Amino acid sequence: MTNFKKIVSFAKPYKKYAYLNIFFNILYALFSTLTFVAMVPMLSVLFKEESGVIKKPDYRGFLHIKSYLEDYLGYFINSSKVESGIGYTLTILVAMVISTFLLKNLANYFAMVFGTIFKNGTGRDLRNAMFQKAIDLPLAFYSKNRKGDMVARVTGDVGEVQSAYLGLLDMIIKEPLTIIFTIIMMFSISTKLTMFVFIFIPISGYIISVIGKRLKKQSTRAQQESGISYSILDETLSGLKIVKGFNAEDIFKNKFYASSTRSYQLANKISNRQNLASPISEFLGIMVIAILLWYGGKMVLIDKTLFASAFIAYMGLAYNVLTPAKAISKASYDIKRGNAAAERVLEILEREIEIKDKKNAIEKSSFEKEVTVENINFSYGDENVLKQFSITIPKGKTVALVGQSGSGKSTIANLLTRFYDVQDGAIKIDGLDLKDMKIKSLRNLIGLVTQDSILFNDTIKENIKLGKPDATDNEIIEALIVANAYEFVNDLPNGINTNIGDAGNRLSGGQKQRLNIARAVLKNPPIMILDEATSALDTESEKFVQVALENMMQNRTSIVIAHRLSTIQKADKIVVMHRGEIVEQGTHEELLALNGTYSKLVLMQSFE
Repeated sequence: MTNFKKIVSFAKPYKKYAYLNIFFNILYALFSTLTFVAMVPMLSVLFKEESGVIKKPDYRGFLHIKSYLEDYLGYFINSSKVESGIGYTLTILVAMVISTFLLKNLANYFAMVFGTIFKNGTGRDLRNAMFQKAIDLPLAFYSKNRKGDMVARVTGDVGEVQSAYLGLLDMIIKEPLTIIFTIIMMFSISTKLTMFVFIFIPISGYIISVIGKRLKKQSTRAQQESGISYSILDETLSGLKIVKGFNAEDIFKNKFYASSTRSYQLANKISNRQNLASPISEFLGIMVIAILLWYGGKMVLIDKTLFASAFIAYMGLAYNVLTPAKAISKASYDIKRGNAAAERVLEILEREIEIKDKKNAIEKSSFEKEVTVENINFSYGDENVLKQFSITIPKGKTVALVGQSGSGKSTIANLLTRFYDVQDGAIKIDGLDLKDMKIKSLRNLIGLVTQDSILFNDTIKENIKLGKPDATDNEIIEALIVANAYEFVNDLPNGINTNIGDAGNRLSGGQKQRLNIARAVLKNPPIMILDEATSALDTESEKFVQVALENMMQNRTSIVIAHRLSTIQKADKIVVMHRGEIVEQGTHEELLALNGTYSKLVLMQSFE
């Protein structure tokens, strides 16, 4: 119930549709019962049953409403047969039966219309909330969890919650009320017959609960397996070049097939348990109907204590209990399945976001003086990546970080942008700690060009506009010129309106990287971080990109993380790192003169 209440909180904007659904479900339950009751007078005419009421009855209050309605109906049938004939009377009674069926189906239609709006609207908002949380979670979350599992939660689990939990209005209102109204009417026709129903309801309920005991556990396993399948699919498509290049298709096929088979087996077990509910409840219902036929037939034919017309209507009412009873038993399975999905959805929605704005965070809109990194210690796990790391980057200067892989260079970029938070020490801009700044204002001050050319399946224009959504075409073209990219973009069929495909796969590596640079140029931030921006490029592409980077870094504060030392020789300061510590710093010429670690790195690369 706790999970249910949390999920239903998303339904508040749609509560008017829930109320309308409830209203029409009540009408449906009422008319569903009356459709069988309305057949009694028609059947009594057909069977020529005489009520003996020839005088219009007097209304004696609500407590006597049942006898009043019965007497009035008998009076109407008798008087109508006398005045207009049996044919006319039968026509009126048939019209009454048709009207109740029409009203029942109209009520059901409107209940479904408003229920659909309620269910789909709440599902949409829940899915939006999941997507919002997915992009709010820090990068550290995705380094520990599968992206495919998140996709499974946003799509599959939310869909499960939407169909299982949010479809409960029918189960809570329509089905129980149909049963209640029907049983009340059954009692009014014959108390003895109705007692048989109450003997078998607890028995069927117990049997169904035993069958559904393990359903929730199996549903949770099935949803987890779905996440694994999504992850394998995502990883395979993302690395398709490697998969094909190493003839590794069979390895990934076998991985996916294994996961798919596990999902198949779990789905079969879950479906088989669910499918048991309907036939078992129907069989138990037919058992009740069989007993009622035997006992009721005896009351009609031998004891003469029940009219045949009333008995036929009673049997219809008894069968009318079966459909909602089956729906309720199925809904109990849906709830167990939905509860497993809801737990996975709420696990994400309720997850604490570690990197967020403080209550009194400051909006900083400009960069005036310097960036300082003060005595930072940082680790991703047990081993420190940075140890007592300190550096000052004055405004307008270019500082390069160099060192072997794993020395902590990219970690500095992650900490400067608050993709991760500093664990010990501080990073400050103009003396203000990053943790005291609003995250959006911090990232507005920073442009980022990474080693991976991250582009999206859209036009060049829309990709570049990410940093400045209101940019004009002229501003975009100017950014492309600075990034040394305008020439190849202008040669494309639709220029800046050319779609570049999934992850920009219609472009070369150098072209993609220059578009990344153009995006950073258009944003025009005062601080630029270049995280190994040329390391994945060939020599010719590197020359084009290097020119673009030099254009972009003019009159700008730049932190350059570089593997290729040829790209950072003009930096104002080069910081040499080894296992998270600074071992040397100075200009290119000063470091060469030291004949230390930097000099060895330069020598090694010149040999390469």
